[in-house]
Amino acid sequence: MNLRNIKDRLKIGLTGSAVLLILAILAVILGTVIIGGYKSISWEFLTQAPTEGMTKGGIFPAIFGMVFSLLLMLIAVVPVGVATAVYLHEYARPGFILTKLIRGAVNNLAGVPSIVFGLFGLGFFIQFIGRGLDHSLAQNGLFGQPCILWASLTLALMNLPMIIVATEEALRAIPQAERAGALALGATKWQSIRHVVLPQAIPGILTGVVLVISRGAGEVAPIMFTGAAYYLPYLPKLPTDQFMTLGYHIFVMTTQSPDIDATMPIAMGATLVLLALTFSLNIIAIIIRSRTRSQLRKGR
Repeated sequence: MNLRNIKDRLKIGLTGSAVLLILAILAVILGTVIIGGYKSISWEFLTQAPTEGMTKGGIFPAIFGMVFSLLLMLIAVVPVGVATAVYLHEYARPGFILTKLIRGAVNNLAGVPSIVFGLFGLGFFIQFIGRGLDHSLAQNGLFGQPCILWASLTLALMNLPMIIVATEEALRAIPQAERAGALALGATKWQSIRHVVLPQAIPGILTGVVLVISRGAGEVAPIMFTGAAYYLPYLPKLPTDQFMTLGYHIFVMTTQSPDIDATMPIAMGATLVLLALTFSLNIIAIIIRSRTRSQLRKGR
């Protein structure tokens, strides 16, 4: 065996060990959550509100609040992110100063810690915009307080770089010949983007949506200042209501509980539900992406 073969086998061994290490860490995490939480899972646990100081009862308000906030976040982040990516890739000149500024802002946003987004949401959305709206509309604390709207917008701002990057990668993968063909047939640039480019980029955009859902579901820091509540006896009905969410509920149960032995099984059960919901939402998005990709292939 020569030196080259030894080096190749050493590289294969190191990379394989790294993969096994990641799989082992994932298995330990999932095993700990499943073993500690499956006994708490029941129909009542999933459909009832917490009771007796959150040492009993269920987590339905937290599930409802998480889904509500994720939907609002997607409504805010996907159109803005896709439009920004289309501008950067299809219209902006690479060396133009505005292009550089936008790309610099996107790169900086991607590196900002999530707790900073929470403080920004508190100062900008609640203190500035919310209280400004209350003053203009002669309201008393309707918008100038933590609520699900401001929490969702804060999550949208935090996840905006992810949608932009995923959409740009999807646009970059579409051959220039497709655009040239549409223009040669008499289509305008916008018509070629709308009817040729964007439909083929949908699978890539959905990949970004999957990542955004996963990150948004588990984040606590951006929403603890902007809308999440310790405990609420009712479900949010309006975007201006506060809400419970699973990530913050788990944080509260594990750090603020006066009786950790009583709340730990509930916290583990809530963690298991959070993982199951996140995986389910990811699977749904992946199925939609696969069907869209299959339909595009059939249409060619």
